[in-house]
Amino acid sequence: MISPPVPQGIVPVTYVHLLYEYLARMGLDAERLLGAPKPAVDRGGPGRYDVQAWGALLAKAAQCLNDPLLGLHLGSTITPRHLGMLGYVLLACGDLGAALARFEQYQRLLYDVNPLRLIASPEEVVFEWGVEQGRPGPLVDECAVTALVQFSRDLVQVGLGLRYVSFVNPAPTDLQPYLDYFDCPVLFDQPSTRIAMPIAALQHPLRSPDPALLEMLSQQADALLAELGPRDDLQRQLDLCLTQMLLSGEPSLAQAALALHISPRTLHRRLAAQGLQFRGVLEALRLRLARQYLQDQRLQLAEIAGLLGYSEQSAFTRAFRRWTQGSPLAFRRAAQQAAAVGGRVNLPSP
Repeated sequence: MISPPVPQGIVPVTYVHLLYEYLARMGLDAERLLGAPKPAVDRGGPGRYDVQAWGALLAKAAQCLNDPLLGLHLGSTITPRHLGMLGYVLLACGDLGAALARFEQYQRLLYDVNPLRLIASPEEVVFEWGVEQGRPGPLVDECAVTALVQFSRDLVQVGLGLRYVSFVNPAPTDLQPYLDYFDCPVLFDQPSTRIAMPIAALQHPLRSPDPALLEMLSQQADALLAELGPRDDLQRQLDLCLTQMLLSGEPSLAQAALALHISPRTLHRRLAAQGLQFRGVLEALRLRLARQYLQDQRLQLAEIAGLLGYSEQSAFTRAFRRWTQGSPLAFRRAAQQAAAVGGRVNLPSP
């Protein structure tokens, strides 16, 4: 079992205010209940709040309220000001597609935890967050996903027709509140957090587009983004490197370090700083690639084993069973059946 890294990252203070205001509307003393003062907004910058501290506040509130669905309830109350500068940038866009493109560009101003990836196809666009920087937990994830969906709905004042939503966390006891809110299939225990919406939804016009205001606000957002500094893209670079090296067999840390033009000690140290180990990164990459390759019916299992750096198909099968408690062939059949009905395979993460 691969141990996940400790979550790291930040959210804006204005986003944290969402919880304090939610509790206040319920007639509760938020600061007393949470045991922490309402964080002050930094007028000179985005105002940052540690994501682990944010998760602790949500957990405390959910416990006191006896509300395991707090993430859904809280995220659905989002307003532009809770998103800080990013909220007003999105409001000034011409259509939902332009707004979501800006969201991708500036998402670190709102949720600087796991990087956002956009996956587009002729039928749908998928917003995906992995677990490279750790798993903040169900409440943090559900609040963030619900907030993005709610804000998008508010922008266009119509339904989005979501294809599906997925979470990396274990399934709750009762799925119905999630199905009711998102109005689409909702999956848990997935390898990544995803929101999938039809391409047609991106064409919905916004209520008050303002190109001049958008330009001015974007310049301010660029400045705030620059203050956050560069993100360490080590794992992305390592994944790209390892994907190529797997074609020639199983790579070692020393070989990967050489390809990245750094010393093995430096690679080990930089991975450790992110709570990662080389073996864990390699295994997680192999699992992601295996899932991708198995959905291509043209590839034989022996070919997939070779693409993943295994000298024998049996070694790949043993590893896949260790990762998922199922066989590669069972996953392929499930993927084929899911594709036939427009769904996705629901397998546990490593």
